[in-house]
Amino acid sequence: MIRIDAIWLATEPLDMRAGTDTALARVVKVFGAARPHHAYLFTNKPATRIKVLVYDGFGIWLAARRLNRGRFVWNSDPSALTVALNAEQLQALVCGLPWKTLATDHVIAVI
Repeated sequence: MIRIDAIWLATEPLDMRAGTDTALARVVKVFGAARPHHAYLFTNKPATRIKVLVYDGFGIWLAARRLNRGRFVWNSDPSALTVALNAEQLQALVCGLPWKTLATDHVIAVI
């Protein structure tokens, strides 16, 4: 099991042809550094695919996911370059569910 202490979503799209080195370069550019036990999420422009880069302190993990139908719900705030997520929000996001309605205390805050 990979330990993940923090989850970060990048709001600018990433070319899904990007490999580990390109995704890592984007993490350093957007977040300043790749920190151990942090997960960094990126989507493509149409939000039909996501890539997750995790640095576990020893090496880099890069995973991809796509939905057969629909789109991932992504952050639409153009002023925010990054967004922090909790584990429940991540689970909702990767399933294509509206993760922004889930608060850290499991209270629905936005409709």
